[in-house]
Amino acid sequence: MEKLIYILWRDPAETPDAYAQRLRSSLSAGLRDAGVRGLKINVADSAVAPAAGLRQMHVLPQADAFANVWVDSAIASLRAPVDALIAAHSLRHAAYLVSESQPLRNRRRPPQPGERTDGFAQMALLKRPAKLDYESWLDIWHNSHTAVAVETQSNFEYIQNLVVRRLTPEGPAYDAIVEECFPAAAMTDPYTFFDAAGDEAKFQHNLKRMMDSVQRFIDMDQLDVVPTSQYQMF
Repeated sequence: MEKLIYILWRDPAETPDAYAQRLRSSLSAGLRDAGVRGLKINVADSAVAPAAGLRQMHVLPQADAFANVWVDSAIASLRAPVDALIAAHSLRHAAYLVSESQPLRNRRRPPQPGERTDGFAQMALLKRPAKLDYESWLDIWHNSHTAVAVETQSNFEYIQNLVVRRLTPEGPAYDAIVEECFPAAAMTDPYTFFDAAGDEAKFQHNLKRMMDSVQRFIDMDQLDVVPTSQYQMF
């Protein structure tokens, strides 16, 4: 089995909530009928509007949704029905074959099929800095930063999607797509975000530790961050 992530852009004429509903209904049903093994939809709907301040923008216009799709094979001819459904539900899209790692599984707020997961999911789209070779970049991210991300934040799910290859060459050249789930309060409260509610010293410590760590392997001016609602469809 292989995992695909499709990045989707909606038609601006369609509202975020109408688009989210169409993805959860029409797209989900179509992908199920096409034999997809699993589907999770992340979409920037009105439920995450309070998190607008967390957005970071490099590639413009910024993505509106992400379809995480599990298939038997990502071979082009076999995924063609999936590509066609994605194209029919987006103004444009980009597709990536990824290798998924879950250093922190969601055991605290487990998703229910078809329902919105509690809190919100922050999607971060990374490019490897030119200053690092691939092995060094991956070593810092996986073998050093992972613990920092879990220990300094209130995240209850942390998924690292390493891009194996782009399936749409015209799409942005991302090297990784990260998904982290946080409690709803973290949309507007940085103290909650950094797991330091009511504790100034802990907040400053966690913030510095996190910022020092990400700057080792991320060019912050080439980072995209999109707050989304997570829907585990099937």
